[in-house]
Amino acid sequence: MTSAPRRLQAELAALTTEAFRPELAEIDRLPTLDIARLMNGEDSGVPAAVSARLPEIAAAIDAVAERMARGGRLVYAGAGTAGRLGVLDASECPPTFNTDPAQVVGLIAGGPEAMVTSVEGAEDSRELAGRDLDALKLTPDDTVVGVSASGRTPYAVGAVEYARALGALTIGLACNEHSALAAAAEHGIEVVVGPELITGSTRLKAGTAQKLVLNMLSTITMIRLGKTYGNLMVDVRASNEKLRARSRRIVALATGASDEEIERALTESGGAVKCAILTVLAGVDGPTAARLLEESGGHLRAALAIAGT
Repeated sequence: MTSAPRRLQAELAALTTEAFRPELAEIDRLPTLDIARLMNGEDSGVPAAVSARLPEIAAAIDAVAERMARGGRLVYAGAGTAGRLGVLDASECPPTFNTDPAQVVGLIAGGPEAMVTSVEGAEDSRELAGRDLDALKLTPDDTVVGVSASGRTPYAVGAVEYARALGALTIGLACNEHSALAAAAEHGIEVVVGPELITGSTRLKAGTAQKLVLNMLSTITMIRLGKTYGNLMVDVRASNEKLRARSRRIVALATGASDEEIERALTESGGAVKCAILTVLAGVDGPTAARLLEESGGHLRAALAIAGT
């Protein structure tokens, strides 16, 4: 074995997420229900690990929201499971918060093909991360979140280093302490969930922790940007019958209006939930509601205050 593979093997052996657990060495002999109980018990500790990093997560969210309010984008960059989770979180923002698909972006080492199959060597390339980000033409208002369970994946670390050199905000999300990824970023978030049930299978606890943190990053940022009214998704995009029914229900919950009023408001506002709520609560027509929302930067509460409601 040459020195490079030996060095990598030593690096992995030192990672908490790669640690071997002798007490689980005969897990394959256990009844299925016992294995399920073990996995469930392992997963129960993930929220506590995330909770320990809430101050760092909150600080990162405030920094992201400040930039996105100026027109910046949120970009996730990772390889393997981490990359797929970033792509998933980004893809769910348009239907949930009516964001432009270019506003929250998920980059995975190896491109779209890597969502369903392994792309050999992609995660080991810092240069590939730079090229992927270069195609986005980053600005200082953008945020790049490198995601890597190990905290050492070259693609994720390279993405953060490249973005930071351009003046973009950077966040490093890892599941090991003292990671290169967290050190490279302005905001390092290290959620330490411990060794996995199956040695090195970071799609398990580490993947769950990353999903929880990404949920927070995107959701709370959108709350800060006025994409919700209370806990209602007032910017939801009604692209199918289920979402159209949800839109009507959201207007009903926000206003207490009758079915007839709700249908009239949604029709007048072209199906825009936020506008429909404003027309009902402020007693204004659709164009006026749209103008008030534009003046308030899309924040419904601010628009209601302007209307004197």
